[in-house]
Amino acid sequence: MLRRVAFWALLPLIVPQGLLLRRNAPRFPPAAGPHAGSCGNGPALDLLAIGDSIIAGVGAPTVEQALPGQVARALAQRSGRRVCWHAAGRTGLDARAVRRDLVPALPHGPFDAIVVSVGVNDVTSLKRSWRWRADLTALLDALHAHSPRAAVALMGVPPLGSFPLLRPPLRTALGLRARLFDAIAADIAAGRERTAHIALGSDLRPEKFSADGYHPSAASYAELGDHVASALMPLLPATARSGPTGRAD
Repeated sequence: MLRRVAFWALLPLIVPQGLLLRRNAPRFPPAAGPHAGSCGNGPALDLLAIGDSIIAGVGAPTVEQALPGQVARALAQRSGRRVCWHAAGRTGLDARAVRRDLVPALPHGPFDAIVVSVGVNDVTSLKRSWRWRADLTALLDALHAHSPRAAVALMGVPPLGSFPLLRPPLRTALGLRARLFDAIAADIAAGRERTAHIALGSDLRPEKFSADGYHPSAASYAELGDHVASALMPLLPATARSGPTGRAD
């Protein structure tokens, strides 16, 4: 309750600051390279990464070096499987837009594991907390309908209060809101089977970010990819389908 009150009390101060930041902030493009690939050897495991600019790889040179490729590489090493990965990410999307725009365009076959990254744009658009809960639940339901047996890693809402690009009071207000939204995401994940909430910590050092001060660096993507793979491993189906899937083609 205190976080909600503090956030709305700061709102008259942060709206002009946010509009100015949106106009002047550096805008990095999505990562280059293919949005699908494979790594490792052994029985095939199909991985989907879906969501916002973190999935699009902003801050990394290629998608393979961003979160989708890094999770796939770590999963292949940990599982001894051939991981075929597919990335569906777009900068600026909130949870509702991901469900509306990206989920219907997914390949028809089910995935074994799914990484979901949403939340930052839900916070910065000043979405109400009840709407965030409803939109995130609807997105996870849509992904479950597509891939009922998939293990899901739900990325936590990052601590916006640590983002170098942001300055007080905007940093303070968005940091409070991000903590609330992350707690909601963790609560939703706890009530779903084969779903892990990936906590991102509360205090990220500036060197963890790319040059825009807002997205992870390439090194951070590698570290995070291993963390996500570790959380997914206990949730994966006991057996994987044998043979290549062709999804990486």
